Amino acid sequence: MTTRVRRGIAGLPGPLPAGERLIWQGMPDWRSLARHAYHVRKVAVYFGILIAWSVTVDLHDGHPPAQILGAVVWLIVPGACACALLTALAWLSGRTTIYTITDRRICLRYGIALSVTLNLPFAAIEAAALKTHADGTGDLAVKIGEGRRIAYLALWPLARPWHIRSPEPMLRALPEPQHVARLLGAALAASAGQTERPRPVEPVARPELSGATARTAAAG
Repeated sequence: MTTRVRRGIAGLPGPLPAGERLIWQGMPDWRSLARHAYHVRKVAVYFGILIAWSVTVDLHDGHPPAQILGAVVWLIVPGACACALLTALAWLSGRTTIYTITDRRICLRYGIALSVTLNLPFAAIEAAALKTHADGTGDLAVKIGEGRRIAYLALWPLARPWHIRSPEPMLRALPEPQHVARLLGAALAASAGQTERPRPVEPVARPELSGATARTAAAG
């Protein structure tokens, strides 16, 4: 007698159940995570402003060049360390995060020190919203139905910003956001018994997707 062993898929808590089909799987762009989740650029700009202010004040007060240079170094060192630490965290997050879409659910696996797997059945999803960035990456957030609240801190960095009272999981820093949005829209429509083709996602100011048709659109 031959025994078949069903192998698991990376990013999922176990093998796919019989009849469930894998549609898409991918990882976030760590550079986009560094910019939009860990805000490395904003931190660098902040320290840059501090340095410029320090130099301006010291020059106005007539301090010697050596003292001015020393003050600049004291700001550059912590600024560089902060940016390096945030960049490293973004890289680690990118390496340890896997997004999975099947014909029944979305699965998020993330966590640097402790891996967490979050299953989001299509039945629990009320809406989806896509936000694209100038670098070509994008964030695809999903709104969960009432009674299925997930802690904001437990989701971070895969939580939609500023949605603290009603946290929304997010497929963050997607390299091909519109392609993934179309796949998710088609899967949600098929799951809901819809036969019409979901409209393509376009990067507009503040589009959104919601309603029973569960078609994917873009939203900020």
